[in-house]
Amino acid sequence: MTKNNYFLLLALPILTGCSSGQDGNKSGIAEGKGIITGNGMVVSAHRESSMIGNEILMKGGNAVDAAVATEFALAVCYPEAGNIGGGGFMLIRLKDGKSDVIDYREKAPADASRDMYLDKSGNVTNGLSTETHLASGVPGTVDGVIKAHSKYGRLPFREVIQPAIDLAEKGFPLSLRQAQSLNSNRINFLSRNSGKTAFAGDSLWKEGDYLIQPALAETLRRIRDYGREGFYSGKTARLIVKEMKRGNGIISEMDLNGYISVSRKPIETFYRGYKVITVPPPSSGGVILAQLLRMTEPFSIAEMGFHSVAAVHLMVESERRAFADRAEYLGDPDFMKVPFEKLISDKYVLQRMSSFYKEKATPSKDIRPGVPEKSLSEETTHYSVVDAEGNAVSTTTTLNGTFGNSIVVDSAGFLLNNQMDDFSVKPGFPNMYGLVGGEANSVQPGKKMLSSMTPVILESNGKLFLVAGSPGGSTIPTTVFQMVVNVIDFGMEIQEAVDAGRFHHQWLPDLVSFEKGSLDSLTVRQLTDLGHVFNVRAVIGSVNAIGILPDGKRSGGADKRGNNTAFGY
Repeated sequence: MTKNNYFLLLALPILTGCSSGQDGNKSGIAEGKGIITGNGMVVSAHRESSMIGNEILMKGGNAVDAAVATEFALAVCYPEAGNIGGGGFMLIRLKDGKSDVIDYREKAPADASRDMYLDKSGNVTNGLSTETHLASGVPGTVDGVIKAHSKYGRLPFREVIQPAIDLAEKGFPLSLRQAQSLNSNRINFLSRNSGKTAFAGDSLWKEGDYLIQPALAETLRRIRDYGREGFYSGKTARLIVKEMKRGNGIISEMDLNGYISVSRKPIETFYRGYKVITVPPPSSGGVILAQLLRMTEPFSIAEMGFHSVAAVHLMVESERRAFADRAEYLGDPDFMKVPFEKLISDKYVLQRMSSFYKEKATPSKDIRPGVPEKSLSEETTHYSVVDAEGNAVSTTTTLNGTFGNSIVVDSAGFLLNNQMDDFSVKPGFPNMYGLVGGEANSVQPGKKMLSSMTPVILESNGKLFLVAGSPGGSTIPTTVFQMVVNVIDFGMEIQEAVDAGRFHHQWLPDLVSFEKGSLDSLTVRQLTDLGHVFNVRAVIGSVNAIGILPDGKRSGGADKRGNNTAFGY
């Protein structure tokens, strides 16, 4: 029996019971996009990770158990962004309505400095913050998910992480899209690493080839057996430091030993009667989302119509103002006072929209950060989980760029992040996503770089209503914003809301990006006449969401823009 036939036989019990877009089946398992199930559900960027998360739910695990299993599985099957070498934010809402944010964002190493990416003339050195060992912040993922599991998990940790170990050891078949993604990055894998990596073999990848990662399996075993110490000390830590020394990086054993994820109070606001729960700084995403919803709420956007000139104009002008505030005020709250409560207050939001004109765009050069003191005294991945009891998890995690900096820790098998680029390496200088910032987000030792990640959970009349989030760098908050508006204002079903075309504005550069085909030519022309400048992008975001239907069933929205898959039972 060939290896492929062997794995096909293993999969048959699941595959014969799966039906994309259908409600239930003989095995009780549904798989695909737009599925509806009666109990638990996981929606993530890869079929394997969603399947593993769902299996944990069916074994009696809760939403946090499934989230941790999904996260470790993504580190294996989605190296583009899934990781143990990066960081993220996990938003948790328990069935009793209590919520928590586990912040495991990466940190700057102790030897980092404000001007570390500048040359002697004070100019930014191209590629230093994105393509080298110096681009890596201290990873937070392992500590964060272990903390989440220790606080809220039900199953033994060994049982939750084991499927990812098996996946790394036995391998999984590549989709055509993923084979092409690995091949497109082949030169970087070969040029930035001292030896062969699992991601670049002797020949190009083809659809159906198995990606096997024995070194990563060993690293995951150390985490299984020793918990956080299996990553932040011992052999894995020594391998990370050795890799740093090879490439003149600065992460030390002290940095690794000292990393601690933190629990933070979520941001809570309301939009048209729905309670919106999201993440606080050091992510800017939650603040931006709250601002955007509050700026939009006074207007009857439903009457304007989906992607009408009036609706797009209103939403773009809101985005322009929110991102201007991001550049000035948002950073690591452990290093500075972030006035996020004032930034989302009624008085401040009304003040920010006082310069909004229905008949014309406001040039970004005329939009400055507001004064909150005068008011009330692409690559990332997201997964959503809801269990049968109503516990929910919304997690966004990242390496920053696709495959991070493409550097694999030798003999440990995982990719390093290039998250340091999310700092303002120089005031006013744009990062890889075109975002600019100032002193609030400058590099400092031990500081967390500002993020755009925007996991969100919505309640309706005190009951769970929606769990969602997206990758996409600077487009994440605007992607989530539009998805929420699609559901609440335009009455779309979850899959429809996830798949709908999107647009984006981030203050600077002064451009409205929109997906090809999402806005018709007449709408674009009329908006251009108002003063907007447009450019076309292939893709904006990739939402994974779960909605709770009136009868309590779960509706999975797995974005058509990727290999996103929902699994439920």
